[in-house]
Amino acid sequence: MSNVKYRRIILKLGGESLAGPSGFGIDPHRADEVARMIKHVKEAHEVEIAIVLGAGNLWRGKDGLAHGMERATADHMGMLATVMNALALQDALERAGVVTRVQTAIEMKAIAEPYIRLRAIRHLEKGRVVILGAGTGNPYFTTDTAAALRGMEINAEVLVKATKVDGVYAEDPMINPNAQKFDRLSYIEALNMRVGVLDSTAISLCMDNDLPIVVVNLWKPNTLEKVVLGEPVGTIICRG
Repeated sequence: MSNVKYRRIILKLGGESLAGPSGFGIDPHRADEVARMIKHVKEAHEVEIAIVLGAGNLWRGKDGLAHGMERATADHMGMLATVMNALALQDALERAGVVTRVQTAIEMKAIAEPYIRLRAIRHLEKGRVVILGAGTGNPYFTTDTAAALRGMEINAEVLVKATKVDGVYAEDPMINPNAQKFDRLSYIEALNMRVGVLDSTAISLCMDNDLPIVVVNLWKPNTLEKVVLGEPVGTIICRG
């Protein structure tokens, strides 16, 4: 416990983290794998974990917009898709023996609690993992921004943005394998670079409230553990 740097984290997972090889749908085996990672960090270091999930594995609003769909409708569909992902991950965590609660920004009492800030904090204090679904409950805001907002509300000490790449690069490392990787960036540098892994609204919100962001590759061994211990991993975006 004495080595833990961050005792309460907000973990932002893309919907693709639950998808199978095709990148779409929900693969129960992948959900189980994510649940094992979260369980290990939580139990080994007694870290309080809240999670915000994206929905790219089920619905991409830009596809609807490309066909003339109203933006608010596309965004609300995405919010509902995040709740499906939240329930899938909750099921995997519960089967792994981790007590979990899903709260949603859009009220749907039959399947989840409504998001109430103090109740979410109380769940964390009692050792439960809290999954926060339906984004902010408002269109025009991404799940990245939802993670930043909820992180502030629950007094998280760090926002962990888990992706398929191990940090922020000057160029897309999938295109240029020699692209420069940054170990550390200030909020302003990240905003000026228009980093692709996190939207500018989320970064600005974190900057205004001094919430550090760590961008990591979810699938590298012990990544989450290294983050909570404060070991060098991925890219940290913080006050310069």
